[in-house]
Amino acid sequence: MIHFFIGVLCVAALALAVAALYDSNRFVTVEYRIRCRNLKKKYCFILLSDLHNKRYGKHNEKLLAAIDARKPESILIAGDMLTSETPDRFGPALELTGALAGKYPVYYANGNHEYRMKTDEEHYGTGYRSYHKKLVEKGVVFLENDSLLLPEPGIRLYGVEIGKEYYQKMKRGKMSVRYLSHLLGNPSGGEYNILIAHNPDYFPIYAKWGADLVLSGHVHGGIMRLPFFGGVLSPAFRLFPKYDGGLFREGSSTMILGRGLGSHTIPIRIFNPGELIVVSLEPE
Repeated sequence: MIHFFIGVLCVAALALAVAALYDSNRFVTVEYRIRCRNLKKKYCFILLSDLHNKRYGKHNEKLLAAIDARKPESILIAGDMLTSETPDRFGPALELTGALAGKYPVYYANGNHEYRMKTDEEHYGTGYRSYHKKLVEKGVVFLENDSLLLPEPGIRLYGVEIGKEYYQKMKRGKMSVRYLSHLLGNPSGGEYNILIAHNPDYFPIYAKWGADLVLSGHVHGGIMRLPFFGGVLSPAFRLFPKYDGGLFREGSSTMILGRGLGSHTIPIRIFNPGELIVVSLEPE
């Protein structure tokens, strides 16, 4: 009997290893269609997040080909395209984002990895400054607690950078609507307000602030996904996080939470391939 259980465990371990190898090196395309109030015309964009310097093909040509096939009107980035602990090796993030900027408008809101590089040069050096400068020169628009208007569809696009206290391990910092209003001002009336906010944990606060659509990442789909349970572990080391990936609603607000394209710290994905997200917005 003991030998039987050992055999079962070995088979299970081998299956998980094969799944991890397979899912850590592929991505799937996921599509969402959302009907929107205050939207003037249809608008299609690609959502990218959590690349963490991953390459799909030598120059990310597989990812670029999948994006080009969808012919989006813009690229929206929800942060963590690079990994802060390797600031001198952000070539894949720079190469991919720069290539996209040569074809599409690219709007980039930072994640916690970009934010910590930006705010702690004593530890990380000036890598973020170089990365930011090179992408701005290629036409990338960074939304760092800022917004801009896309006049044709009537979209006000916001990008928020929240402090490191909201990315603590094992605990969740308390956020208020007032804090968001201090960073971003009040949401625009009469326009469709999209908020790119890397950390999905605070979706109820984003909704109360007035976001019509929230775009997030950060959780990597929970690293491993199980039937009926969903994602297993969040970056804050919380088991079975409520927001692990997919579509969520809070009142009149919607959140699209991408499962990301890469990984870090725990460098595997099991039953959880990377996601390239295509979002089609349509007027009500």
